[in-house]
Amino acid sequence: MISPQIFLRLAGRGLLAFLWQRNRPLIGSVILTNRCNLHCRHCAVSNLVCQDYPFEQIQADLQALFDRGCRILFLYGGEPLLWTDGEHTFPDVVQLARQMGYWLVNAVTNGTWPLSAPGIDLYLVSLDGNREHHNAIRGETYDQVLETIRQDRNVPVVLYMAINTINLADIETVAKLARCLPAIQAVSYNFHTPYPGTESLALSRAEKLAASRRIATLIDQGYPVLNLKHALPHIARNGAPVPSRHCLVAESGQIWTCGRCRDIPGLCQQCGFLFAAEYSLVFAGRPWVLLDLFKTYGRLLKKVSSC
Repeated sequence: MISPQIFLRLAGRGLLAFLWQRNRPLIGSVILTNRCNLHCRHCAVSNLVCQDYPFEQIQADLQALFDRGCRILFLYGGEPLLWTDGEHTFPDVVQLARQMGYWLVNAVTNGTWPLSAPGIDLYLVSLDGNREHHNAIRGETYDQVLETIRQDRNVPVVLYMAINTINLADIETVAKLARCLPAIQAVSYNFHTPYPGTESLALSRAEKLAASRRIATLIDQGYPVLNLKHALPHIARNGAPVPSRHCLVAESGQIWTCGRCRDIPGLCQQCGFLFAAEYSLVFAGRPWVLLDLFKTYGRLLKKVSSC
């Protein structure tokens, strides 16, 4: 559970970075596996070699990120809840991260597996639009995802939507769902990142700007949106300083600054991962974005702590 002490630590790290432009990483992501039970149309990384990385390697990746300064952790796949290595399963990774001293441990999941690992602060559950559009992107899983969320009502959940050409009309629909289901704390939006083979799903700059205005309107109307309002137009215009030096990604001993898209020429400038771009704007000294950070995350942390 998230405590006021952890919120103060995070606020302090953010304020120091803002005032002195420090580039010390804060957010770390560890990829446990590229194995997944789904074959989503927008995904370019799942089931490449169907590999679960060894527990010892994951331990080394966690330690490497922690030693560099990361204190907020995201566990990714593939589908991270599928990960195993001998007798070790996903909850063992969560407990290992806790023992190392990570302040927040979060998991990004497709929502088709029980959300039951002790020690997780937040599950980010992928929901890509209404039933028709979500199922067109991810297969017939929409009802299963909602049932998973309803079954685990004591687990804090944020919906995680990647906006693309299929589900562009569903931004408001997902925000309304986040507001009406008790187990859901908020919705976090991203834009589709056009990895090779998925370019047809990418939004144009005009579509990103229009989508940003719609998300900003939802924030103004009081919907539980986790994105930072004043960062949105900068990101839509590709105006955020990327890659974000405050985010690291580790996979099987390799560490990237910000994300793996850096390895593909030109893709970093088209990245749709709003979370990293928002943080880069905070640490670049944008005061309105920093204010959004304290307001938005303070609201979320307070809500999660009351669960």
